[in-house]
Amino acid sequence: MKPKAKGSGFREPRRDRVTHWLGLQKEYLHDTYKSRGKLSEPTVCPQCGALFHKGRWTWRPRPAGAHEEICPACHRIRDDYPAGILELSGPFLETHKEEVLNAVRNQEAQAKREHPLCRIIKIDEKAEGIVITTTDTHLPRRIGETLWHAYHGELDLHYGQDPRLIRMTWRG
Repeated sequence: MKPKAKGSGFREPRRDRVTHWLGLQKEYLHDTYKSRGKLSEPTVCPQCGALFHKGRWTWRPRPAGAHEEICPACHRIRDDYPAGILELSGPFLETHKEEVLNAVRNQEAQAKREHPLCRIIKIDEKAEGIVITTTDTHLPRRIGETLWHAYHGELDLHYGQDPRLIRMTWRG
């Protein structure tokens, strides 16, 4: 579109504001577990040893003179503030609990190898079943889909009012 001459009274709307007019502009969500600014490189987490390199957390050897800062996963674990919750229940779980928990731990190990911020915070065994809390939103889905493919059952995904928290349930 050709720009209008100065003083014509017409101004092209900003493209980033058009969604606001339609009521579609996303509200900013503050996440205390995301860095407020770019970390100095290299930065290492003193608790787990993950290295912040080229804009992401990785598993690499600690370089000499690296800065130290707790990674978001260790921060969530310390605060016991999950980003994902997976609830397991059902008669199959009761009879095959160790087998299911091994599958859960294997999926966490695989995810953690690829993404240092994907971890299980804790596994709570209760009378109704097992509740697994995680440091990110992708791990519960990965574990839930693995259990569903291996053992079938029912798998449900729930997003709450807070989009930074995912809740999955698997009943086998």
